[in-house]
Amino acid sequence: MVKIDEVARAAGVSISTVSYALSGKRPVSAETRRRIQAAVHELGYSPNAGARMLAGSQTNIFALSEPLRADSHAPSHMSFMHAMTVAARRKEYDMLLLTDEDASAGMKRVAQSGLVDAILVLDVAPDDARVEIARASATPTIFVGIPNDHEGLVCVDLDFEHATVEAVDRLADAGHRAVGLIGGSERAYEKSNFPSRVRAALSERATERGMSAVSVASGPVVTDRSQVRRSVRRFVENGVTGIVLHAPEEVLQVVLVELAALGKSVPGDVSIVSVGSSFDTDAQPTPIDSIPLVPQSSCELAVDLAIELIAGRPVASGLHLIAPTYLERGSVAPVPSA
Repeated sequence: MVKIDEVARAAGVSISTVSYALSGKRPVSAETRRRIQAAVHELGYSPNAGARMLAGSQTNIFALSEPLRADSHAPSHMSFMHAMTVAARRKEYDMLLLTDEDASAGMKRVAQSGLVDAILVLDVAPDDARVEIARASATPTIFVGIPNDHEGLVCVDLDFEHATVEAVDRLADAGHRAVGLIGGSERAYEKSNFPSRVRAALSERATERGMSAVSVASGPVVTDRSQVRRSVRRFVENGVTGIVLHAPEEVLQVVLVELAALGKSVPGDVSIVSVGSSFDTDAQPTPIDSIPLVPQSSCELAVDLAIELIAGRPVASGLHLIAPTYLERGSVAPVPSA
């Protein structure tokens, strides 16, 4: 099937110019429009999508690309899907869910069909195949997450780097000299974009603050909690007094239980900060300081940007980062004396 980038090459213009000419949302010279229309007819580009755009109509439907895999952390995924749907309804938009594990196939079909006004992309991988689909499509696309190759894309996310820096600074300012990171599963580092950003930011900031840092993955906590327990024991044995948690709620629960089993209190012996948590850390038996990842904030911004693009108003490509908010719950205290 012919793609919009092929039309652009044939007409000697940019992809955005083809999009503007077909949608009529921005002025295009008569000669440029003639070349584009000739290329559309010659190549047979997306007759249905082209006809819809030429008519200037809208469907008031978003496509939400959210592949659901067997090992997906369901609570996190569902919270984002719900938040995105609510944000869309506030703008009088319905949602077409694309949940197939092969995220590319469904997104290609929708991008070429003209059935939706914009595509919203969740569960973004570092090497996400949907990046090239977005670049080749005239359908406005917003990524909630940051792939490694994000040039020319519109991406929304929590500023995980600054969130991690603030967590490390809180611990450093309290006198902690050794910090440990308990992250998600190994698969999360391979398939998600933000865990590696947290790990890298923690290592860099700890070095800048003269702290030692140890990072571990949590493993499949639902079926095996031993890896988290071993990590906590390792931290205690090596004098780690500050823990940054970037993992699901069940991991925090195991950490708290294991610290108690080792006779360590929070924050008397060990301080903890949760970064990017999408659960309520105040509801734990021991409330934990957190820098939360709020699905509503990311999803509402993504929908607002999509509406701007649909209306033909300029939106800067690149990263649209949400500033982190630190919530104090009393789990950070001065480092205990020797």
